[in-house]
Amino acid sequence: ATATQPPATQAPATHTPEPQPIVLTDAFGKEVTLKSPAARVISLAPSNTELLFAVGAGPQVVGRDAFSDYPVEAQALTDIGGGFGALNMEAIVSLEADLVLAADLTPPEQIQAFEDLGLTVFSLPNPNDFVTLYENLRTVAILTGHEKETEELIASLQERVEQVENIVSQAPSRPLVFYELDATDVNAPYTAGPGTFIDFLIQNAGGENLGSKMDGAWVQISVEELIISNPEIIILGDYTWGGVTPESVASRSGWEVMDAVKNGNVYTFDDNLVSRPGPRLVDGLEAMAKLLQPELFE
Repeated sequence: ATATQPPATQAPATHTPEPQPIVLTDAFGKEVTLKSPAARVISLAPSNTELLFAVGAGPQVVGRDAFSDYPVEAQALTDIGGGFGALNMEAIVSLEADLVLAADLTPPEQIQAFEDLGLTVFSLPNPNDFVTLYENLRTVAILTGHEKETEELIASLQERVEQVENIVSQAPSRPLVFYELDATDVNAPYTAGPGTFIDFLIQNAGGENLGSKMDGAWVQISVEELIISNPEIIILGDYTWGGVTPESVASRSGWEVMDAVKNGNVYTFDDNLVSRPGPRLVDGLEAMAKLLQPELFE
């Protein structure tokens, strides 16, 4: 009898698990599904662009809105318009994006225009504290496949925030702060009311926000009311886009009686650090704390 060959043992097949789809709920309560992390992203807000680059997804961004100018690399991307102008639909289609990252401030008709093209749109909420900022970073990380490095980024941001708050907690007093958003009408300038990120930031940087007692997010205050309140510090957020300077404030009729103006405590401020809810909000906290409590940071 001939010996039979033993049957060849087959190596067990290595089973590659199917990639799980990504399912997340956006700022408007809409459930959004991606088959896998987005490889080609269009950003519809400057804050979103900053978030994408911060989590390491910069190389995946193929287009951005007209106002996205930070970081510098973003300026080289295809400008799809938006902001107050029309969207460039031809450019949008040519980018073949698998994700459009909108904000809860993006006009609904713009979101609709993208969805009509069959594009997947995800809208991020506008944070008014650091917790929501960290959540936005995590969301963007999941959508683009950068969870690990994002957790490291969040840990470093949390550490910086904690450091400022520890220093500021030693402040002997908290100055009354007027944050000027827009003084097109110098007799009724706009400021940030309660519940806004600027309000949150001033409190966390060791000041009292003059606008916190008012009704509404962005509110006008009469110059008479401002003189009665008598802020110790005036911060010019409208320096960034409006070029308003401490000198121009000092020359306004009636403003010279305020303590902030008399004592030279009127400061320009980079409004991008507070109006664009990305990782630079932490830079904003650090800069604000140094203005409001300078002796603690010497």
